[in-house]
Amino acid sequence: MTRFSRQITAVADDIDILGHVNNAVWVKWIQDIAVAHWDSLAPEQYREATVWVVTRHEIDYRGNVVEGETVTGETWVPDPPRGARFDRRVRFTGADGKVKVEARSTWAVIDRASGRLMRVPADLAEIFIER
Repeated sequence: MTRFSRQITAVADDIDILGHVNNAVWVKWIQDIAVAHWDSLAPEQYREATVWVVTRHEIDYRGNVVEGETVTGETWVPDPPRGARFDRRVRFTGADGKVKVEARSTWAVIDRASGRLMRVPADLAEIFIER
């Protein structure tokens, strides 16, 4: 198991009419950090043979982030997969230590060759599941 984190600084294009990070940008950041976590740990054979897709996002917006503000995003997989699916947690915390956004996303793995859902291989799941 490994948690993964990275810092993200909001730029002008991330900001909505209310002056803070747009909700659609948060969804992009959730996906970006999940993909970076995958790329950092998954063996090449799985990166080449599979594709991950989101089947559900649940997002709690707890605070605003403005242009120039940096958040730390952290992601982890808390539980074993269920067939082709697993849940991933993501949390973004501001420099003030306050949680700005928390999310739970459900992802599914697809076999590239067939285009069909496939069961998450046990050896792959073992790399990501938090203990």
